[in-house]
Parts: sequence; C-alpha cells; structure tokens
Amino acid sequence: MLRAMEIEVWADVVCPWCYIGKRKLENAIATFGKPVNVVYRAFQLDPTTPVNETRLTTEVIAQKYGRSPDEVKGMMDNVTHAAADVGLAYDLEKTRSGNTLLAHRLLKLAGQQGKGAEAWERLYRAYFTEAHSLFDIESLCTLANEIGVTGAKEALSGQLFADEVNADFKTAREIGVTGVPFFLVNHQLAMSGAQPSELLVRMLQQAEKNT
Repeated sequence: MLRAMEIEVWADVVCPWCYIGKRKLENAIATFGKPVNVVYRAFQLDPTTPVNETRLTTEVIAQKYGRSPDEVKGMMDNVTHAAADVGLAYDLEKTRSGNTLLAHRLLKLAGQQGKGAEAWERLYRAYFTEAHSLFDIESLCTLANEIGVTGAKEALSGQLFADEVNADFKTAREIGVTGVPFFLVNHQLAMSGAQPSELLVRMLQQAEKNT
C-alpha cells in the first residue's frame, strides 16, 4: 500500500495569507495526484494580544505599521484581490482582531473527532468572509455545532488541548518558523508563505524523490 506523504502546516486562523495558502496547497495536492496527509499546526501572529479583547483589524494594522486609513484600505484590497484569485471572498474591513488561543484549542478538539480540516475551513470562512468572531467561547461553540464537533463548551471552559497547542508553538520556535503559512514535508523540506501552487507541487515531487 502506498504510504501517504505528510505535510505539516503552521497557520493562524486570522492570517489572510494562510487561508490563501491553504487553497494553493489544495490545488497543489490535486495536481500532485498522490496521497498527502495534511497535519495542521497552531501558530499565533500576535500571542501578546490580550484575551477577551478585540479591536477592528483596520485599527490594529494602522497602529502596527504606522499607516493611514487609506493605506490600510489599499493593503486590504491587495490581499482581497489575491484571495479572489483562488476563489475566496474576503471582507477584511469588517473583521476584528483578537487572541486566537481559544480557536486553536477548538481546532485540536475538532481534529480529535476527525473534523480538523473541516474546522479549519469553517473558521477561515467565518472570519474572512462572514466577519464572525473567533475570540469567545459562545462564537466558537456556534461554529463547532455547525460542523458537528461535540463538547466544545466543556473543552474551552477549561484548559483542554492547551498543551497540544503550546507544543505546536514550541516546535515552531525550535525549527525557526517566523512567518505563516509554513509548510514542512516529511520533516525535511520547508517552504514559507502563500507560494504559487506550482512551487508547492515541486516541493512535493522533491520530497517524493527523497523517500
């Protein structure tokens, strides 16, 4: 039986390039045409963001990069066009930024129930297309219920899956992940950023030659 190649993907659910990278990876896997097991890993763009506090993303970007409202809109328009190129509809100006630790714990719960990929897709779409909050238990439980993930309220009310999420953060630091999406194939070949699908295909092909 042909053993599936494994590709680990470090990403954050509020990273617009990560959702774009997800689509490009899916296209690359389809072109590659052989079994690939995708494992999602947690990463936070800004782990210092206070829990239970949200701000308009436009304000966060303006402060972080010292940009004017018009400049921020231009930045968002550029990302929105890149998303549209891979079939995604973004509504970035309505989004709010917050701490994503709870969301990553929910994703681990979903993964345990065999719904990890579905959960990543739902949270991405909820945030970037629907401007849905990913930063409080109630909002996350609503999304969990939509995809049939059970026990979300109980898990998120305590500390379940916090260790697993922190383990992903630790591994990212150890292997030098500084930006996401970050792809690691068979623990050997790495690529960072929402690269063209063609480059991802080549990485998969090279990893296959190395096995």
